Amino acid sequence: MQHKPISILIVDDHPMVIEGLKTLLSDDERVEVKTFFTNGKDTLEYLEKEIVDVILLDVNLPDINGVEMVKLILDKRATISILGLSTYSEPSIINQMIKNGVNGYLLKNATADELVSAISQVHQGNFYFGSEVQKILADSVSQESKDLPKLTRRETHILRLIAEGKTTNTIAEELFISPLTVETHRRNLMQKMEVSNAASLIKIAVEYKLI
Repeated sequence: MQHKPISILIVDDHPMVIEGLKTLLSDDERVEVKTFFTNGKDTLEYLEKEIVDVILLDVNLPDINGVEMVKLILDKRATISILGLSTYSEPSIINQMIKNGVNGYLLKNATADELVSAISQVHQGNFYFGSEVQKILADSVSQESKDLPKLTRRETHILRLIAEGKTTNTIAEELFISPLTVETHRRNLMQKMEVSNAASLIKIAVEYKLI
């Protein structure tokens, strides 16, 4: 039985980039580009009536920047997965995208295979940050960064598994514990790290070289 392809919405201000992405993804039956827009306004109007699985979102848009778009999209469609896809490699921008709820971030020099893999991961509810992005975030840690809070061995292990993009159920099966226990550890980790979502946990795990 063939699975329904993952529906994609591309939001990028460069028509040539959009055409390139459409061509890149057209050969893979796992994904399907449903539509595309070159600005934030048209994207948000479309999402009032339509739904897609994954949005490929650039940071640089002519009317609303991609960082702000993440919040606006999720306000309308909380279940949509958003994958940042941009040439912007500034840690501050990537961090803000993560804070606002993006599910992953890739630079535009990613290969077709990595792009499809990232789309698949975020569609499954996981997080995906390209290897270059992980290095950027790790290198950006300042000397003034606060020390990593004291974690138990189990918390460190679970943080590493979360950072690898594994779901609660997968972690539970791997560690032979209940999903509820995993969620309890996840909440404790977020409290200790003073963050509000799993993406921020991943960023911290990258910064402190836990993955």
